[in-house]
Amino acid sequence: MSVPSGQSHFVTAHDGLRLHVREWSPMRRSGHPVFCLPGLARNGAEFETLATELAQDAAPARRVLALDARGRGQSEYDRNPANYNLKVELLDLLDVLTALGIAKAVFVGTSRGGLLSMLLAAARPAAIAGCVLNDIGPVIEPAGLARVRAYVGKLACPATFAEGATILRQLFETQFPRLSDQDWLLWSRRTFKQDGARMLPDYDPKLATTLQAIDLAQPLPSMWPEFDALAGKPLMLVRGSNSDILSSVTVAAMRARRPDMEVIEVADQGHAPLLMDRETIGHIAQFAARCDSAV
Repeated sequence: MSVPSGQSHFVTAHDGLRLHVREWSPMRRSGHPVFCLPGLARNGAEFETLATELAQDAAPARRVLALDARGRGQSEYDRNPANYNLKVELLDLLDVLTALGIAKAVFVGTSRGGLLSMLLAAARPAAIAGCVLNDIGPVIEPAGLARVRAYVGKLACPATFAEGATILRQLFETQFPRLSDQDWLLWSRRTFKQDGARMLPDYDPKLATTLQAIDLAQPLPSMWPEFDALAGKPLMLVRGSNSDILSSVTVAAMRARRPDMEVIEVADQGHAPLLMDRETIGHIAQFAARCDSAV
């Protein structure tokens, strides 16, 4: 079955900003669509491997969509960086779901995308057929957030994608020790973009402002009420074994609230698992199939 590498849609948000959504859609499809939400400094391209598998090789084949949040990928950058916040991004998500006629979907949320999935569960629970939280929970570890804050908006600009792979390896190899040269190069191609004679990170560097105001010396606010809004929805948690954002203590607390939550741990990956290995993709495909039959 042939599947396009990703058809682009552009949606105008409530404030006029243009948002980009990539769609993988087989000619014959069934089941709930899968809607993917990336992390803070990532974009919808990170789901290409997962999306291609779900749209082509999974049974049933299904429609998959991935959002570039404002300021990332092919979505427009916001002139006011204060709008890079979860409240505005939730409104963006609601605008996109309405514009594309998606009444219900299985949501796969990586890091910040998982926070958005929990917020969506509180704002529009009927939209969620099931949810995969990728290395995120109601409690964020401050040490991990400090590490993220140290590089977002501060990445060196490589001359080539190969050089970009070297930059990423230097930053993340301790969390992802088993990635191949090809894996690092693919990650580079999904992180950097060609801008004339230059290469730049594929996001607005002003995204860093969303982290600068956080006082890491104080306890971070938790999102237990938003997590509890997923009650009654099929739920899967993916955790990287080397994660410094989602602790095993938080995973245990989540399990205590949701004993039916499926938990898988991706060995030798940190924050956040790349969702490119066949085993993890297989788990997600099986989970989405179970969501089709859930009440």
